[in-house]
Amino acid sequence: MALELRQQLKLTQQLIMTPQLQMAIKLLQLSRLELVDAIRQELEENPVLEEMSEASAEEPDGIDNKSADKSDTVDEVKIEERMPDDVDWSNYIDEYNTPGRMNRETERRDAPSYESFIARKESLQDHLLWQLLMAAPSEEEERIGSLVIGNLNADGYLDTSVEEIAKAVPCDPQDVETLLRLMQTFDPVGICARDLKECLMIQARHLGLDNTLVTDIVKNHLNLLETRNLKALSRALKINIRDVVAAVDIIKQLEPKPGRLFNDEEAQHIIPDIYVYKLEDEFVIWLNDNGMPRLRVNAYYKRALSGSDKISEKTREYVQEKMRSATWLIRSIHQRQKTIYRVMESILKFQREFFEKGVSHLRPMVLRHVAEDIGMHESTISRVTTNKYVHCPQGIFELKFFFNSSISRVHGGSVASVSVQDKIRQIIESEDSRKPYSDNQISEILKKYNINIARRTVAKYREMLKVLPSSKRRKY
Repeated sequence: MALELRQQLKLTQQLIMTPQLQMAIKLLQLSRLELVDAIRQELEENPVLEEMSEASAEEPDGIDNKSADKSDTVDEVKIEERMPDDVDWSNYIDEYNTPGRMNRETERRDAPSYESFIARKESLQDHLLWQLLMAAPSEEEERIGSLVIGNLNADGYLDTSVEEIAKAVPCDPQDVETLLRLMQTFDPVGICARDLKECLMIQARHLGLDNTLVTDIVKNHLNLLETRNLKALSRALKINIRDVVAAVDIIKQLEPKPGRLFNDEEAQHIIPDIYVYKLEDEFVIWLNDNGMPRLRVNAYYKRALSGSDKISEKTREYVQEKMRSATWLIRSIHQRQKTIYRVMESILKFQREFFEKGVSHLRPMVLRHVAEDIGMHESTISRVTTNKYVHCPQGIFELKFFFNSSISRVHGGSVASVSVQDKIRQIIESEDSRKPYSDNQISEILKKYNINIARRTVAKYREMLKVLPSSKRRKY
């Protein structure tokens, strides 16, 4: 069979991701903070792109803007005042050349550094090192203490063994153990412990509860305390359950993570992308543009391209490429804001009862409902609703919150799974703490509210709500 080369025409369809489409998709799935960072980075890299001032009256996109080609002229400041001709310059010079009180700024070596005026939160390591130095340690003890402090985790527990510290110094392990017991008396109470049991024992000893029921439970029955099996704890200790409850209440007041007080992590506050307000009987959607840079194309480069041919061809191509990139970015941002608005408008149409009455009136909804309503693909809706937040009369919610599965009702119809979780939470909050409802009982109660779910579904939703089982919720 002979092999030969042939030419033939073939017509195929292929989806090509243009740079404009890639940029639009990328910006669509970014959160608000990520979008601001991306815009700031583009402002640094693209000389054609510039940020508009708040007082500027020009269009935000800077495209086909006639006023951008106009340059504001500012009159030159002129000094009209003239010195009189009869000035006695000799006396003038003598007067201002006489030595008088002078204040010269000179550098002082003993002056505090700039960093001394910067306020910062004291770290756990600094706090412990200060207490160690106040104890007037020897040179060897200072090295041991520094190693102990350096091997504490964020919760204040010692992550290494005494033997490893002794080997690193080097010194006798007993010396490390002696100094460690001293450091376990430092503030915060319970610091430098090697496990939870030792941490709680240190705090109980500090409260003067050594050799009591509290230390007995911590030392010998911590596993029963973790499972909150108070009856088994009462049988093991052979005491009344009321005494067990009193001791457990004291243990609950102890701090299991003493280093948590010096946690330097700052809370990340959510800035909503959309605000929904109710004015009279209608809801109004407002896109949050506060803090978002307003962009335009620099008029100087536009004039350079449209003017005379004084720039080289290579420079012209570079400026044209940067102008295209700036234009695509501006239009992609506008398209992103427009898409978010349309998605929120559709969500508001489907979930109007939620915005008026609360979580219990949330309807079952999937991405397909919104996609069909506004004529977009489900993947686009998924990108829009990821890491985007709305502020409404009911609180702040991620847009993903409004999409949830449906639960069948007893007499037909359906209800949103989030509404069922809220109902379970209400049932648990209203129960008798001495006789809490089991998952099976909660399932039967929900049937009275026309909600049909199985016991295992109740257990799953209860775990999502971070609620303990009935055996651990019981209070004696």
